[in-house]
Amino acid sequence: MHINITTSETGNNKGSSSRLVAYLEKENRMAEVLDKHYQPEYWFNHERDNIQPYEVRSGIDNNVAKLSKDDAKFFLVNISPSEKELLYLKEKFGKEGAKGYLKAYANEVMNAYAKNFKRDRVAGNQDLVYYAKLENNRYYTHKDLEVRKGKASRGDVKPGEQMHVQVIVSRKDASNTIKLSPLNNSKGTNAEHSKIVGQFDRVAFKQSAEQIFDRMFNYEREVKESFGYANAMKNGSYEQKAEFREKQRVQESGNLFQQSHSKGILDVLLDGAAKNYGPPTVDDGRRRKKKRRPGQGYDRGQQLSR
Repeated sequence: MHINITTSETGNNKGSSSRLVAYLEKENRMAEVLDKHYQPEYWFNHERDNIQPYEVRSGIDNNVAKLSKDDAKFFLVNISPSEKELLYLKEKFGKEGAKGYLKAYANEVMNAYAKNFKRDRVAGNQDLVYYAKLENNRYYTHKDLEVRKGKASRGDVKPGEQMHVQVIVSRKDASNTIKLSPLNNSKGTNAEHSKIVGQFDRVAFKQSAEQIFDRMFNYEREVKESFGYANAMKNGSYEQKAEFREKQRVQESGNLFQQSHSKGILDVLLDGAAKNYGPPTVDDGRRRKKKRRPGQGYDRGQQLSR
């Protein structure tokens, strides 16, 4: 699970959200050209799943009380399951079902987002102003290596499972009185100061989002695909890396044990036979005779009589 928080994919979050909203409508525009019967992907949040683009712009742009022109007005939360996670959802719920459950998951992620601020009047996603958009594909840009090498064109659909959710969330809470910045991880000089300026633990948020996915869908996550493992390998100490490698080893050993016990007796015997004897050899008639060692080929009496 990849969770990323940025200022905006269009590079500016200090003005109107109109440019970002239009950018995230690109898939609907492209699909409408190809298929007149295409059903658009509407915006959604914890209250509705049929929100129009103009409502998104109005909701974000009018929730900016006491923010200066140089203040961030909104942030973009990118929720991108891995290909393995997406295949798991589609196998479990079907293609259309997976979409619905991914939207429900995104709302739960935003619930965790709100709680991560640890502010008295921000207890859940109902205290946020946010709008989410499910996208079925990703598209090549000029930054991609395939485009620079001429193997793909800008705007082409990327292969594989690419379904993800983009969330525009206001800098201000739903009451339009509290500033909330997920890019502020300062803990302040003391606990009281932290309550005033706010803080956001991005590591804890990403771990929480991962745990929500696993609980919601009974997903058995491998150690090596967890955020904790990736973070330790990239930023952790030697001891932390060793700890996660040991967890991975124990998990893989357990998986092998389960696989061996899930096989029938015939499978086990056949596996053992293959390991003991290996593939059959071909007799091409050119096998060499073994040299006879002293005494070899005589019976015991002949050896004693010599």
